[in-house]
Amino acid sequence: MAQKSVLIVEDEITQSTLLEGIVTRAGHTPYVAHTGAEALDFMNDRQGEAVDIVLLDLVMPGMDGIQVLNKLRPKWPKLPVIMLTAHSSINTVVDAMQAGANDFISKPASAERIRSAIDAGLETASFVGEIEPMQKGLSIAGFESLVGDSHAMLHAVGLARKAATASIPVLIDGESGVGKEVFARAVHAASERADKPFVAVNCGAIPENLVESILFGHEKGSFTGATEKRIGKFEEADGGTLFLDEVGELPSDVQVKLLRALQEREVDPVGGKNSIKVDIRIISATNRNLANCVADGDFREDLFYRLNVYPINLPPLRERREDIPALVQHFLKLIPEMEGLPARSISPAALQSLIGYHWPGNIRQLQNAIFRAVILSDQDVLEDRDFPNLAPGSSSAPGTPGLPHVSAPASIQNTHHDSQQTAVSTGAVGDVPLINLLSPGGHVRTLADIEADIISRTINHYDGKMAEVARRLGIGRSTLYRKLEEYGLKR
Repeated sequence: MAQKSVLIVEDEITQSTLLEGIVTRAGHTPYVAHTGAEALDFMNDRQGEAVDIVLLDLVMPGMDGIQVLNKLRPKWPKLPVIMLTAHSSINTVVDAMQAGANDFISKPASAERIRSAIDAGLETASFVGEIEPMQKGLSIAGFESLVGDSHAMLHAVGLARKAATASIPVLIDGESGVGKEVFARAVHAASERADKPFVAVNCGAIPENLVESILFGHEKGSFTGATEKRIGKFEEADGGTLFLDEVGELPSDVQVKLLRALQEREVDPVGGKNSIKVDIRIISATNRNLANCVADGDFREDLFYRLNVYPINLPPLRERREDIPALVQHFLKLIPEMEGLPARSISPAALQSLIGYHWPGNIRQLQNAIFRAVILSDQDVLEDRDFPNLAPGSSSAPGTPGLPHVSAPASIQNTHHDSQQTAVSTGAVGDVPLINLLSPGGHVRTLADIEADIISRTINHYDGKMAEVARRLGIGRSTLYRKLEEYGLKR
């Protein structure tokens, strides 16, 4: 991962010094603010351009961490913020997450835990950090907002349209960034619940000890730190649709309670004496193979069948490359409009580079790439040089053999008379070395050595994108980070 800048907001000198050392050893540049006001001044003076992620202490004199976060979010809505505190309670954690914290760490924390949180925050920001201005335009619910007419896309849309006519549970599966929430919103908008709430919950982003409280709510005094009553996401979505993203990340005990809520159509708030009836439509999504999770004992079989009543699979972008020209045109129209910039077009050569790229981050990554190019380019026509990560010789250059040539729409082909329309390279991918079962001495290597080798090569293969690495290896991200520490591996 390239060097990034980290703003440390910590009033205790000892703690700030320790954090500064951890950030530096992780290969990043630390900035330090000792008060909330100092942090906000730093962000405003630099317009936030110097900061990629924030480590924010919760308890500080004057302005506390949540107050700082509330002032940061309107101006920097996608800036990753990791909250730290030595005095955590359920309410403070919930308040922090609702204010927009990406992660919550109880002090003292190990250097590895902090580095993992920073890596995870930066990884998320690399896909979505720059595209927040587009999200309002992209989140317009409805099937008319879905772009693409490939066979795979039309098949998925056809299934989704049928799903909208009933209130049966829908399970959308596909890789990260393929547009699962966009599909869920489209189903909701086309259903009879369209005028009711659509509530989205990322199950993988909620601390494990808070999942039950956030989903089902809790009563005042039900546990230490529960100073007030809170309604859960099920109640918020009453009458409408509840979208459970990354549902495969739910802890086993919460899976039991989710199953009961779906069966009985009622929830039991933590500490509550009475059940609360709810009328919701469940749409869940996952980038994991839940059938495999069931076989491995990580996901309840009865819950799987409850959620998987109507499955919809969204293919990765590399399997529907014929949709890329339409998506590119869509983003080239949307981004300048939302940013107040002149209209942009793209040369045929640059378009073919986009078509040929493997897009591990799927549509979300494509949005991000075009957004950066539109913002940074001084030309009306985007060229290959405006997409440096796709240039030949870069670690992320396209190299998939046997790709078909996809023609650009006429409106794109005619944008630059000097550009030559080029076919996607069909050169063979470099040989991937096999993993040796035997050591140089001729003995079978240990399972630990082989597993470490597999993880290391997978990280290299997917350019350090840890979410993709974990998904491809079929393990949770926390398990992946634990194994990195166990084997002494680096990203």
